Amino acid sequence: MLGFRRKRSSCANGKLTAFIDEGSEIEGKYTFSGTVMLNGKFSGEIVSTDTLIIGEKGVVHACIQAGAVLISGEVVGNGVASQRVDLRAKARVVGDIDAPVVVLEEGVLFEGQCRMNKSRPAEQAPMAPLSRDLSAVPVER
Repeated sequence: MLGFRRKRSSCANGKLTAFIDEGSEIEGKYTFSGTVMLNGKFSGEIVSTDTLIIGEKGVVHACIQAGAVLISGEVVGNGVASQRVDLRAKARVVGDIDAPVVVLEEGVLFEGQCRMNKSRPAEQAPMAPLSRDLSAVPVER
C-alpha cells in the first residue's frame, strides 16, 4: 500500500471551487462562492464572501472584496476582507488593504495604506475608491 499524504491546503475546507491557471486572462467582474485559486491574469473587480487565493503567478489589477484573501502574486488595487488578508513572502501589492487581520510575511512588497478594523461582512464593507491612479504603477518582480 502506498502512503500518500494529502498536502494541507490553506483554505478552510481544503477544496477549491475553481482554479484559474496562468494561461488565462480575464477582464470584468468576477463573483464566486467557495474557494478560488487565481494564477492567471485578471483585471476588473472581484466580489465574494469566501476565500480568494492569488498564486505566485497571479497578476490582478482589480478592486477585491472577499471574506479572506491570500496573496502570493501581484495585486494592483484596493482590497477589503471581512476576515483576513495574508500577504505571503513573494507577494507584490500596490493599493490599500482593509481587514480585521492583516499578516505580512518577510519579503513582501507592499505600497499602500493598511486599515485593520473589526470584522464585518464583505458585502457591507465600503469599497474605497483608489486614492491615486494605480493603472501605470510598475510592480518590480
